Amino acid sequence: MDEAGTPIEEVIASIEEAKKKDLTYDHILSSMCTDPHPIAVHAHVRFIESNLGDSGLFPGTKEIEGRVIEMLASLLNYPSGTEPAAYLTTGGTESNIQAVRVARNLKNTDKPNIVIPASAHFSFDKIGDILRVELRKADVDNDLKVDIASVESLIDENTVGLVGIAGTTEFGQIDPIKELSDVALREGIYLHVDAAFGGFVIPFIEEKYDWNFKVEGVSSITIDPHKMGMSTIPSGGLFFRRQEDMDELSIDTPYLSTKQQYSLTGTRSGGAAAGTYAVLKHLGMRGMREVVQECIRLTRILVEEAASFGIYPVINPVMNVVALEVPDIDAVVVGLMRRGWRVSISRVPRALRLVIMPHISEETLRLFIDDFRDTIKG
Repeated sequence: MDEAGTPIEEVIASIEEAKKKDLTYDHILSSMCTDPHPIAVHAHVRFIESNLGDSGLFPGTKEIEGRVIEMLASLLNYPSGTEPAAYLTTGGTESNIQAVRVARNLKNTDKPNIVIPASAHFSFDKIGDILRVELRKADVDNDLKVDIASVESLIDENTVGLVGIAGTTEFGQIDPIKELSDVALREGIYLHVDAAFGGFVIPFIEEKYDWNFKVEGVSSITIDPHKMGMSTIPSGGLFFRRQEDMDELSIDTPYLSTKQQYSLTGTRSGGAAAGTYAVLKHLGMRGMREVVQECIRLTRILVEEAASFGIYPVINPVMNVVALEVPDIDAVVVGLMRRGWRVSISRVPRALRLVIMPHISEETLRLFIDDFRDTIKG
């Protein structure tokens, strides 16, 4: 840091130079984040100094968080007539940490383990290390959903919880949450659903799934507005079926304006809460449905066009995530990068992973398809 400081104009110039090095989302098909809606940006900036971690100083911001929780609760089929046990997080990783922390604390064992799908997000590997919980990874079936028999084989007296994914990161698949619920209820253990991505997709697609609090055995759910909800980063949500479970996270905060905190982070962004509120309030269910259905429409175009030059999906997409079987996949990824596109590769099976987020227009998608076709032929 300079002794004398730097004139504002020079600071702004250096910021702009750094920003030029960032990629713009329009050529990114590997990310589950997207350009935030303009109204979310406006609201975020308006509340940028607000700290939900000391919410007694920012009662208006706390009210905004409450409104967001109510809207998200409706997507998650939260039990009616019950005040949601929930708070806004920094995203899926924090939400998943906290859910597993609750599951661990609820069961008295010196050697806790959780059973997760092999397809689970890598945040669970962090969780195992942070919380000292053994991860037991269940196999997935031919549809890349968690295999229930494999889950059951991994459960023992030290199992504190099960995890199901509603919208897997690599393939967009929805685990059989109802069947996981049956196992959890029978065994008397906690069930967490990671719907960080799918929580803003599944309610708006044609096919119906059992995945949220409508399923009796679901204990908690992760949902991320900064993904398909088009809010600003960082914006996540964590919901518990029972207030008693959330109370496992409570700590006293004697020198703040509030008596307790549930969150993992102490300081929490009021800006992200306001951004989430603004975009959801503006779009409503109809607007969100239109956004999701457009992403699904473009996903179908991608699959159909890829088939025209001999490239097919590993599985038929459930949502706006596509995994394509591609020969010489590493060379194809490099070829696409040289043409300005950013894509990714799934782990098992290895496939070209593409996510059709709201920032992808039909015009952009068709430019990608043309380059993809040329890269394959090349």
